[in-house]
Amino acid sequence: MSWLFGIKGPKGEGAGPPLPLPPAQPGVEGGGDRGAGDRPAPKDKWSNFDPTGLERAAKAARELEHSRHAKEALSLAQMQEQTLQLEQQSKIKEYEAAVEQLKSEQIRVQAEERRKTLSEETRQHQARAQYQDKLARQRYEDQLKQQQVLNEENLRKQEESVQKQEALRRATVEREMELRHKNEMLRVEAEARARARAERENADITREQIRLKAAEHRQTILESIRTAGTLFGEGFRAFVTDWDKVTATVNTTAILPRDAERRLGWDSDLLITIPLLAGARPLENVAGLTLLAVGVYSAKNATSVAGRYFEARLGKPSLVRETSRITVLEALRHPVQVSRRLLSKPQDALEGVVLSPSLEARVRDIAIATRNTKKNRSLYRNILMYGPPGTGKTLFAKKLALHSGMDYAVMSGGDVAPMGRDGVTAMHKVFDWANTSRRGLLLFVDEADAFLRKRATEKISEDLRATLNAFLHRTGQHSSKFMLVLASNQPEQFDWAINDRIDEMVSFDLPRQEERERLVRMYFDKYVLKPATEGKQRLKLAQFDYGKKCSEIARLTEGMSGREISQLAVAWQAMAYASEDGVLTEAMMDARVQDAIQQHKQKMQWLRAEGVQPPLPSVPSK
Repeated sequence: MSWLFGIKGPKGEGAGPPLPLPPAQPGVEGGGDRGAGDRPAPKDKWSNFDPTGLERAAKAARELEHSRHAKEALSLAQMQEQTLQLEQQSKIKEYEAAVEQLKSEQIRVQAEERRKTLSEETRQHQARAQYQDKLARQRYEDQLKQQQVLNEENLRKQEESVQKQEALRRATVEREMELRHKNEMLRVEAEARARARAERENADITREQIRLKAAEHRQTILESIRTAGTLFGEGFRAFVTDWDKVTATVNTTAILPRDAERRLGWDSDLLITIPLLAGARPLENVAGLTLLAVGVYSAKNATSVAGRYFEARLGKPSLVRETSRITVLEALRHPVQVSRRLLSKPQDALEGVVLSPSLEARVRDIAIATRNTKKNRSLYRNILMYGPPGTGKTLFAKKLALHSGMDYAVMSGGDVAPMGRDGVTAMHKVFDWANTSRRGLLLFVDEADAFLRKRATEKISEDLRATLNAFLHRTGQHSSKFMLVLASNQPEQFDWAINDRIDEMVSFDLPRQEERERLVRMYFDKYVLKPATEGKQRLKLAQFDYGKKCSEIARLTEGMSGREISQLAVAWQAMAYASEDGVLTEAMMDARVQDAIQQHKQKMQWLRAEGVQPPLPSVPSK
């Protein structure tokens, strides 16, 4: 419809001349500068409206209405309008397509940016995680180093503390020994002075008594010799003068049976020689027979005595299971070890033995007294150690012997009963062998109640009763050659004669919490910590507070003996060896402790089922 306003169409068609444009208004853009007094143009859209255009349009419409080409113009205008609409729609579609393409491009760019962002965030997370892991490893290594330094420092302090305590204890023991030695010397000196003074005062009486005793002894011997000579001379004279007796004796001896040979102990050569002597003269026959019998008897007895002598010194009795006594055969087999044992210094009686303070003081007094007894070559005392199994009785007996400079021999009471008739001979061999010790022998009888039972009430065999009588015979008096130490879990079953031979009784009770903690620390250091630090064995130890763990285990193992705690430490070592990396962790130790506690409870249930009250730890005296 642009022709209505006098504007030509696209092909220059139009009716009439072009309409004149309205004159430019003053102040319009491009119309020159505004005057100083010009007002600003209004801001609404109707302020620049030109009404002349409507007039021209109305005039053109009237002219077109009277024109003959009105219809063609109207259809042409409609076609132009449709073309413009189609072009406009195509532009709109192109624009929409461009907008969609721009949106897809924008989505792709956003996706690419998001992918790059995610990739960068992932890389940043990985870098951050690696850095944090590096820091964590470094912190862990620093903690391990600090823990190792702290453990080494604690061990060093503990070692220094133990060394100081050992030095103080050794100094105390040496001082006590010195004071006791001085007191003993003063007592011996006083007794010697008193004895010498008494002997000086009673010298005349003593000499008179000695003279009378010597005279009586001489007179008795002379009378015995005179009587024996008279009887032997009369008997020999009567035998020689009666030729019938001599001939009968020779003939009877010549036909002795073989059982007489066995009973009399004569050899077959002697029986063959007897008939040869029968043809000689009677006096020569009797003298030859007598000399031959004396020679054979002397040779056999000498051989038996020599055999017993060498057996007592070159071997050990069959009842002795273990001994520290050095024999000739052992010295020939292991000369280096024997030399080390001979040159070794006496050990502390309580080294490696953990006891309560009161019991430790008592057994230390026993050890000092035993050592001084050996030095002064006095009589040893017999000791009974009783208490639950695994409380350190055997260990202390061995330490006591080594501390005193004596040899020790361990025998079990359960080995006596199976020997039957040979028990008496074996028991005498043990004490004969003990009496040959030059250093003194500590004879430790473990499970002594197995054969030292009551003879009046217990039903024991005759062989065991005879063996018990032999033991009582050999221990009736104190000896300076051997010391008897008995160990039993049931001392109430001893025969009364055995109780009469005991000089001192020592009770070994179950360890309390303080002693258990010392035991746990000692065996943990021996079987776990020391092998792990030396590096010679396939054993490693994880990082945790060892002292705190030992205290906790000591609290949990109430009622256990020292042997059970040592077995627990050996089980820790075995668990470490059984693991793949050889590392003993805190969890592994806790698991083994729980197993040991369950096993201990099961043992106590078995004891209660037998009607036996389980032993309890001793209560410290206030």
